[in-house]
Amino acid sequence: MSALSPADFAAVTAQLGREPRSVIEVAHRCSCGQPDVLKTSPRLEDGTPFPTLYYMTCPKATGAIGTLEANGIMNELADALGSDPELAKSYESAHEIYLQEREAILHVEEIAGISAGGMPTRVKCLHVLVGHSLAAGPGVNPLGDRALAMLKDWGQTGPCGGDDRASSGN
Repeated sequence: MSALSPADFAAVTAQLGREPRSVIEVAHRCSCGQPDVLKTSPRLEDGTPFPTLYYMTCPKATGAIGTLEANGIMNELADALGSDPELAKSYESAHEIYLQEREAILHVEEIAGISAGGMPTRVKCLHVLVGHSLAAGPGVNPLGDRALAMLKDWGQTGPCGGDDRASSGN
């Protein structure tokens, strides 16, 4: 399954260092024009359940997000989540939206009710939360929005190519 144009397929393959799997579409494009988030099937082509609906591909973005994680931002976000009932409510809503979007594509019993990134009660993976924020737009995933606000525009330094590939954590 690949709904990517040949140019997008080549760009994402360079970004990941491998061919992308079970792609539905480009969910977001970087300011440089390259894909940086893919929407993926909840079940991979080999049958494996895959809860990550929005998969970050840009090595510049994933590297920057990894740096946030290494600098303890996940703990700060988790503390905010635990102390702010309105934030917790908004994060729960993001979880529900994520599940609805994935379920609209395909019901996969093994991951039913399980979103990604730690939603709705934890902060487990900023890559997933930022990917969700980029794909859904501002105001849907509050913790993804907060993490995204801490990042510089990675596309301003050139195309999101595969030369500086970094692990996305996805």
